[in-house]
Parts: sequence; structure tokens; C-alpha cells
Amino acid sequence: MNDTDRTLAALPEPAALLFDLDGTLVDTVHLRVAAWLRAFAGIGIEPDPAYLGQFMGSDGRWLAGEVAARYGRGLTWAQRDELDRRSGDYFSELNRDPRPLPGATELLTALEETTRVAYAIATASQPGQVGASVAALRLPAPPRVTDGSHVERAKPEPDLLLESARQLGVPPERCWYVGDSRWDMLAGVRAGMTGVAVTTGATDARTLIEAGASVTLPGLGALHEELRRRELAE
Repeated sequence: MNDTDRTLAALPEPAALLFDLDGTLVDTVHLRVAAWLRAFAGIGIEPDPAYLGQFMGSDGRWLAGEVAARYGRGLTWAQRDELDRRSGDYFSELNRDPRPLPGATELLTALEETTRVAYAIATASQPGQVGASVAALRLPAPPRVTDGSHVERAKPEPDLLLESARQLGVPPERCWYVGDSRWDMLAGVRAGMTGVAVTTGATDARTLIEAGASVTLPGLGALHEELRRRELAE
């Protein structure tokens, strides 16, 4: 048994697992970055792609304000909202053939087929940006999705995760939040959830641990194995 296995085994028993979408279940972080670069170019800002990539997974309106400020531009809330919508439109154009990340379909299918633990997808994306990625997972039934339209403030604030837990009827402290970004882990800590991070997005393991992750994994396979060991999923 390696250190990662021991850490996973030490986590409290979950009643529900909540999953981020981009970079956690589907390989779309690079498309998100490309869409934001186009949106910022439209207002005369050219962010460094590596710098911009650090913000993937956060609330789009918050991202717009933070990145614009870094490049000397102040944006009103209406301007942030418009930039977020424009980025979402570009993303929808680019996200034509999204690919599930390894193990994602198998894990969510196993969770769909068990009554021992609940699950949902909790993503900061707006509803129109979610459909293609969820469809690419090819799940046996439509999953419960809590998206950015359900709350005023998404990640790194905890509101999105708390709303997702509320919809499942599970206390936040009984939830594991599985994500790939710093913002996922910060939101999870603020929501009182256990953070399980995967390094399949744009964020390294050290940053994820510093943001509050209880454990980092190279992918979803180790998580599926742990759920099998606990007899929570097949």
C-alpha cells in the first residue's frame, strides 16, 4: 500500500461525492483557456496563457475581474458578466468533441448503479456550457448537475457546493468534493467538505494540497478502487 492509498483509506466515510466537471471528468481545460483568451482579446487584454490557466475552475465573473485587474483594467459587474458569457459562447464553439478523462465514465456509472453513496456534478459553468461535456460521459442516466446559475457566487466561494449538497439532502461534512483546481479545493474547505484532488487539470499537487486538498491523485482510478474497497461502489 502506498502513501496515497493510506491517505485515501484514512478519509471519513462519504455519504455523497460531488465532482467538478472541466479538468476532473472531461479533458476541456485547454479549451476553457482558449475561450477566455478570445474573450479577453475582444476587450484589448492579452493575458499570459499560463497565468490564465491558474484561474480555470473558478467563477467566471470573479475570474474576469481578477485577471482584468492584473492587466490594469477595472471592470464593472455587468462587464464581468458579459465577458463571462462571451467566454462561454466561445467555449461552446470549441467544445465540439469533448473527451472524458480516464476512469470518469466508469466511476460515475458505478455510482449511478449503487444506492450506498450519492453523487452529483457541481460546476461553476453556466448551464448552456455543460451539456456537451456531460453527454460525452455517456452515463446510463442524466446526472444531477448544480451549475453556476444556481448561485450568485461560485468557486472559490462555497455557495455552489453547499447548494449541491442541499439538493442531495446530505450534510456538507459528509461530502467529498473531487476537483482539479485550487478553487475547487478552496471552495471545498470553505464548505466544510473533504477535498479529493486530481492532477488532471492545470494545477500541480503541491498547489492543491496548499489549497486544502486532503489527498491528491493522478486520476480517478484510485478513487474508484477506494470506493470498491469500502464496498460503496462496484
